[in-house]
Amino acid sequence: MKVSYSALLPLAVCATALTLSSCNDSKTATAAETSSPTREVMSGTAAVAAEEDSAAANTAAPDPASIPASKIADAATITARPQVPILCYHQIRDWRPRDSKGAKDYIVPVDAFKKQIQMLADSGYHTVLPDQLYAYLATGAPLPAKPIMLTFDDTDLDQFTVARPELEKHGFKAVYFVMTVSLGRPNYMSKAQVKQLSDEGNVIGSHTWDHHNVKKYQGQDWVTQIEKPTKTLEEITGKDIKYFAYPFGLWNPEAIPQLKQRGMVAAFVLAEKRDPQDPLFTIRRIIASGYWSPRTLHNSIVQSF
Repeated sequence: MKVSYSALLPLAVCATALTLSSCNDSKTATAAETSSPTREVMSGTAAVAAEEDSAAANTAAPDPASIPASKIADAATITARPQVPILCYHQIRDWRPRDSKGAKDYIVPVDAFKKQIQMLADSGYHTVLPDQLYAYLATGAPLPAKPIMLTFDDTDLDQFTVARPELEKHGFKAVYFVMTVSLGRPNYMSKAQVKQLSDEGNVIGSHTWDHHNVKKYQGQDWVTQIEKPTKTLEEITGKDIKYFAYPFGLWNPEAIPQLKQRGMVAAFVLAEKRDPQDPLFTIRRIIASGYWSPRTLHNSIVQSF
């Protein structure tokens, strides 16, 4: 299959902007940003609780494959559990004159990104990773207070050069959904950088080979878009690839058994509703817009989850 690689990002811009707009229809929240208390002014009890939350955030969750089927909740129970906020980022760079209004929704300027991450830290959020989220949704396993998941799509180099060090300042970990066609291309991450992210405790997930719409897959597309990229990422990281993000956030029921057959245990959409039959394969995220201030991001988290 031949790919017009230059056409990928304009398509992603359009679909992402459309998906983001669905998040903006909700009413403005009145919740103000909260700041976590410093260690110096906390009471002994609060300090212990904070330390326990920090430890919980860094505790490895069981591999989903090790959880007995009898322990996994039914779809209704999973859907009823409070949703964990999940943010989706794409490019972390300053806007350029040629960037369209729609593109700026998913291009977060560097200073804005730093302020967003600082807000999450100041507000007491703890980052969690997919195995923790899976254990929580499937079995009710506990999570740290104010859990949040940070995800990055499309393999952009600035996710490594800009986002990674900023997250490290706060002890945050993230999930990077890699589009393997882009590996090693200019302005995209290399295989070595993807492996480094994995070695540092972040999670690498699949985002297909070249960002084609899952709803249009037929026959050999499942091998090209899912099987081969999964094998590539497993060879790079030395770890099983178990999590998938749908390009453009678009999915259909026919895709879910195909993903399960190829080793995926959960998959992530964007702002639309979860599938009541397969909530683990339609886990919701919201796009963190380049237009959003820290307060707007905070309010969007409160509104959306």
